[in-house]
Amino acid sequence: MSGPSDHEAMPEDPCRAREVLGMVGDKWSLLVVRRLSEGPRRFTELKRSVDGISQRMLTVTLRGLERDGILTRTVRNVMPPHVSYELTPMGRTLREATAPLLEWSLAHLEHIGAARASYDARPEDPSA
Repeated sequence: MSGPSDHEAMPEDPCRAREVLGMVGDKWSLLVVRRLSEGPRRFTELKRSVDGISQRMLTVTLRGLERDGILTRTVRNVMPPHVSYELTPMGRTLREATAPLLEWSLAHLEHIGAARASYDARPEDPSA
């Protein structure tokens, strides 16, 4: 007898969290959430404060976070239009949950860089 299909899986099934974990684990989302935890930001403010992110990638990231209910996008009808982004209550809980992971990453950047350099300097193992 086979198990339930994906759409019939129990809500507690950790495999159902794959898409959310993919968003949380991408390169940019947590950095954007971190910046928005300081308060609402306009697009250009976010672009300047998230080092290395392209305009397109910031747009894609913001749309994904908005779609998932992590942030809200507010447009004020002035000239030029004023668009700002702000964390939702769920987005604030995401920040609380992921802040330790981001801080761990920052604290271990040098060690990870050294480990990578050491690994990359090893001779290639033909049996691998």
